[in-house]
Amino acid sequence: MLFPAFHLTKLRVTVRDQTAFPRCPRSGTFEDWYRNDRPSAVFSQVCQDRLMTLRYDAGSSLPMRGRFSEQEGVDVRIMAYGRTASAPFYEPMYRRLEAAGYLRDKDIRVAGYDSRLTPDMGGFLRRTRKLIEDTYRENGDRPVHLVGHSNGPLYAQYLLTHSKPAWREKYIHGFTPIAGNFPGQGLLYPVLFTGLNIQDFGYPTTRRNAVSSARMYQSAPSTYMSAADPAIFGDREVVVRDASAGRAYTPRDHRRLLADANLPAARQIAAHYVGFVKFAGKEAFPGVDVYAEKGSGLPTPVGARLRDLTTGQVVGKGAFVTRDGDGNQEDVTNDAVQVWRAMPCHRFSLTDNPGVDHFSLPSDRAVLDRLVTHLSRPRSQCP
Repeated sequence: MLFPAFHLTKLRVTVRDQTAFPRCPRSGTFEDWYRNDRPSAVFSQVCQDRLMTLRYDAGSSLPMRGRFSEQEGVDVRIMAYGRTASAPFYEPMYRRLEAAGYLRDKDIRVAGYDSRLTPDMGGFLRRTRKLIEDTYRENGDRPVHLVGHSNGPLYAQYLLTHSKPAWREKYIHGFTPIAGNFPGQGLLYPVLFTGLNIQDFGYPTTRRNAVSSARMYQSAPSTYMSAADPAIFGDREVVVRDASAGRAYTPRDHRRLLADANLPAARQIAAHYVGFVKFAGKEAFPGVDVYAEKGSGLPTPVGARLRDLTTGQVVGKGAFVTRDGDGNQEDVTNDAVQVWRAMPCHRFSLTDNPGVDHFSLPSDRAVLDRLVTHLSRPRSQCP
C-alpha cells in the first residue's frame, strides 16, 4: 500500500459558478499533481492557486480540523483512488513489484490524499482503513505492507498511531518509509513567502504568482505539519533571513517569524499543526516492523534569504541556504527516524543511499530490491 509524496496524488478540481475570483473562470475543471502532463489551458496557475486556497475561520469554536473549507463552488476529489493510476510518478516501483509477482490494483494499491490537508481531515483515517481492510480480504487475508515516500510516511504514521494494536496486528505486515518527512523540513517556512508551483516544484517567477501561491500554502494545514518541528530541530538551521531587519529565524523562532510577518491566521494554524504527527516518543512508535530508506551527500535547501517578510517574493537559486541531505530533505529530517531503534520488539533498519536524490529513491534499483525482500519476510511476533 503506497502513500505518495506531497502533491504526487492526482486531484481533480471542479469549479461550478464560483464568484470569489471574478478574473478566473466561473466553471470548469483542472487537475493538480506533480508532473501533470495535461496542464489546464483555461485556468492559469494564479487562478488554480486562488481556487485551491482554503478558507479558514479564525473565530470558529470548532476543532481545528473543522475550521477549513473550500472556496464556494469548488470541489476537490482524488482521481482513481486506490489505484496505481492515482500516482503515476511511482511507475518504476509498480513495474518492479509486478516483476516479483504482484498485481497492480489488486495487491499493489495507493492510499492517496489531498496534500493540502492533514491526516485528521478529509475522512483520511476511515477511507484508508477501509482500503487496507479490503486489500487484506481480497488477497486471502494477507497482511498489508505500507510504503510511504516523503510526506506520505506522515500519513501512514498517523494511521498506525491512531489504530488499535489489535488492528495493526491483524492487517499490517510492516512499514517502509522512504525519506520520511516525520519532523518536517526547514524549507516550508520560506514557502509561506515565496510560494511553490506544484507542476514542476519550481518557484514562481512573477510577483502575482508568488502571491497566489504563498497564500495557498499559508491556508493549508499540511504546510505547518510539514515544516521543521522545533522540538527536533531547535536552532540547528536558519530557515529565513530577513535582510530588511537583519534578523535570522530558526525553527525555534517560528512563532516570532509569523508574528513579525503579521500573519495571525498562520500563527493559529501553526500553533496546532507544527509537530502534529508524533513519532519521537515511545508512545508514538509505530508498533510494526520498519525498514526505512534515506539519501544523503547532496546540497539541500533548508531556508532562504528574503528581502523582507512580505507575502509574494520572487527568489533566485542564490537565495537559498543549504546543508547536507537528499536534495529535498535535510539530514536532520532523514536521520530523525532513528529514534525507532528503541522499539522493544519490532525490527528497525535505516539504509543510507549516498548520492541518491529524494525523487530518485522510490525508483532506485537497490531500494526496490530491498523492498521486495522485506515484503517476503515474516513479521516479528511481539507480545
